[in-house]
Amino acid sequence: MRRTTWASFLRLDGYLAGMVFGRSSWVRPSPRLDAPSDGRETQVRVDEVMAELAALEDPRAREVNERHGDDHGVNLGKLRALAKRLRTQQDLAVGLWATDDTAAKLLALLICRPKAFELGQLDAMLRQARTPKVHDWLVNHVVKKSSHAEELRVAWLADPGPVVASAGWALTTERVAKAPEGLDLDGLLDVIEAEMKNAPDRLQWSMNHCLAQIGIEHPALRPRALAIGERLGVLKDYPTPPNCTSPFAPTWINEMVRRRST
Repeated sequence: MRRTTWASFLRLDGYLAGMVFGRSSWVRPSPRLDAPSDGRETQVRVDEVMAELAALEDPRAREVNERHGDDHGVNLGKLRALAKRLRTQQDLAVGLWATDDTAAKLLALLICRPKAFELGQLDAMLRQARTPKVHDWLVNHVVKKSSHAEELRVAWLADPGPVVASAGWALTTERVAKAPEGLDLDGLLDVIEAEMKNAPDRLQWSMNHCLAQIGIEHPALRPRALAIGERLGVLKDYPTPPNCTSPFAPTWINEMVRRRST
């Protein structure tokens, strides 16, 4: 069976990999996402919203969130209600992000205009995300809606940092499900088989999701995806609540295929 190293797999990604390692002008130190330049009025609004977030601080919510690596104490339901009231406000979103407060960043991701961000801004934002929830919301609520998603997918997939690389895998999983044309799915399975077992937690989780998605969406590759999952045993013992599907890839694949067949 063919095996693909990570470096050779990137070469298989054709001209997009060339964007990462070649002459692409954006692969430079990413610009900092500064607060908006329209002055005092926006800053006053940021201060008002920060005061509202402070009033929503709940020690019990903070305790729960901190167990998951998120350093804020705002109930997410209340955060979403605040976002619904504020509606889309791009300048305010940029100002809130610039505070580097986790609750403010989450709120910013809910009220921003995803297509308004430049590629370099999104790259900088990912590297500034710090916490798992901000990272996940940025990728899922903003980057996936951006015209830069594919270019970022290739660049982040090649990044040596496991947290940034996990975002590349998340975007790859999206393509596996919705737009697999042009992806080397066998090459992805080669990399997963070689590297997922010993990958850091967040990167491992993203690679595992990609493995499951390949098995769910692509019947011809399902036997191999199942075999890789069984052999590696990643997340096999992950605690799963009743009525939820285990993230162990073989269980996940089989359950989703079963649901689709009924």
